[in-house]
Amino acid sequence: MSYRFLSRIGTLLHRLPSAIPSSCALCGIDGECVLCADCRHSHFTASPARCRQCGLPLSGIGDLAQCGDCLRSPPAFDATVVASDYVAPVDHLVLALKFGNRLAIASLFADLLRDALLRQPTLPMPELMTVVPLSRQRLAERGFNQSLEIARPLSRSTGIALLPQLLERTRETRMQASLPPPERQRNVRHAFSVTADMQESIAGKHLAVLDDVMTTGATLAEIAAMLKRHGAARVTNLAFARTPPA
Repeated sequence: MSYRFLSRIGTLLHRLPSAIPSSCALCGIDGECVLCADCRHSHFTASPARCRQCGLPLSGIGDLAQCGDCLRSPPAFDATVVASDYVAPVDHLVLALKFGNRLAIASLFADLLRDALLRQPTLPMPELMTVVPLSRQRLAERGFNQSLEIARPLSRSTGIALLPQLLERTRETRMQASLPPPERQRNVRHAFSVTADMQESIAGKHLAVLDDVMTTGATLAEIAAMLKRHGAARVTNLAFARTPPA
């Protein structure tokens, strides 16, 4: 069997997945996209005003304003960019990626986060990107870090250099989603560190930290504070979805 024949077969197999019809992750209509045009327009076209620091929705205030909580008690991070609120039916997309192994959704999230970044041209662009690390147990159970799956295509489309091994967990923590808000900050305190061989690479840099969902912001605030202790000049959160206040 010739090399040329094998090469042609490899090319055809590489192209095959894009030619196989799939279905919209939200409405189920047949198509070649993870999310159909109608669902994308219905759920991701609106761009509500948000606090530039924590990403929570604001009403009647420009999109570069800060909310009262951030003005009274500024968090360690400097800005937050989100693509959507964590509400139905968008939450189903997050669950499909995280627990349904629909990894194609990660590229969709990356595209939507890139669009959200481009809608805020006055915010400085991060120089480096990293992700919230999973614990070893959760990584073994799930088989992948959903935040890293989003970060890879986002790094390619924005040109922000990705440092996937920058952060590590120093201890196991309970799942944040299972805890009431007052306990979440205690749960993640001193739970992260910068890997020893990368500490010098972040000094004076603007870092982006990516997570799939930002709820109270306790995890991202802990990471931002730790990064700044290691010399980071600025920290921007990138979260696909932001949980609105109850």
